[in-house]
Formats: sequence, structure tokens, C-alpha cells
Amino acid sequence: MITLLVLALAGVAAIVLTAIVLGVTDSRQRSAWRRIAAERRRAWERRQHQLHGGPHHVDAWGDEDTD
Repeated sequence: MITLLVLALAGVAAIVLTAIVLGVTDSRQRSAWRRIAAERRRAWERRQHQLHGGPHHVDAWGDEDTD
């Protein structure tokens, strides 16, 4: 019975340790991932602008703010 309890506690400790290591690693690399995401978004926006031209203005027929 003690062996099973020790094995279960070792499993829980391994899961907690893994979560801590992953959290620290993620927090250290967060700025790099944000920079990569920003670069990809700018590239995507450039491609969209090239494919579709400038920004499209849509006049809403129910817009009452244009008196």
C-alpha cells in the first residue's frame, strides 16, 4: 500500500515539476513569439493589400450618422 502511495505522489510531483518548467520556459520565450506573430501579421496585411487594393469603404444604408 505504501508503495502505491509513493508511486502516486511521485507521479503528481512529476506533473507539477513539468508544469513549472513549461511555465518558466513559456514566459521567457513570450516576447520572441509575439515578435514573430507581429511580423507574420504585417506580412499577411501586405499580401492582403496587394491582392485587394486599398481599404474598402462600405456605406451602410442604415447609417444615420452621416447627416
